[in-house]
Amino acid sequence: MTPTDRPERPLEHHVLDPATEELLATVPSTTVAEVDAAVVRAKEARRVWAALAPADRARGLRRFAAAVDAEAEELARLEVREAGHTLAGARWEAANVRDLLDYAAGGVERLTGRQIPVPGGIDVTLLEPLGVVGVIAPWNFPMPIAAWGFAPALAAGNAVLLKPAETTPLTVLRLARIALDAGLPEHLLQVLPGAGAVTGDARRTEPT
Repeated sequence: MTPTDRPERPLEHHVLDPATEELLATVPSTTVAEVDAAVVRAKEARRVWAALAPADRARGLRRFAAAVDAEAEELARLEVREAGHTLAGARWEAANVRDLLDYAAGGVERLTGRQIPVPGGIDVTLLEPLGVVGVIAPWNFPMPIAAWGFAPALAAGNAVLLKPAETTPLTVLRLARIALDAGLPEHLLQVLPGAGAVTGDARRTEPT
């Protein structure tokens, strides 16, 4: 599929409170060209991130976790408004993101290879970054499901392009800002709001 073949879409969409239908935010929709540009930026950010010593990547993820913890209440209340969850449930979700990042940080220094005996020699398995990883987060648990994808991907040295559901992009947009404020490389974790038929499909192809 070429850029001219891909369908375009409205330039923005509305995020509503599901309980009251109050307008919470108007979020720009990621165009095909913007997806292509995000991939290019992510590749460069990944080179910087993957080149860090494992201990430095682990420290970065722990800073991210601590920053999420510091803003857990704000994240929870935002999740209540955009997803209609109870406050207690949303607080658990924010804490789960923190815990996932801490858990992933603990695994960074354990991404070791293995030597497997085979007839006539050995078979060496190396665990290496894939590059740029695409994560799709649904509307029902926007924060933790997103973190289930991006936390281990970042720990392994990858960059992440995260596409949230159109109705619930706000908490993951905030998480991406928290990651940047915590010192993770710019463009390492990018959130690309938009429709699946455009933003999601565009991530399947290499930029032209």
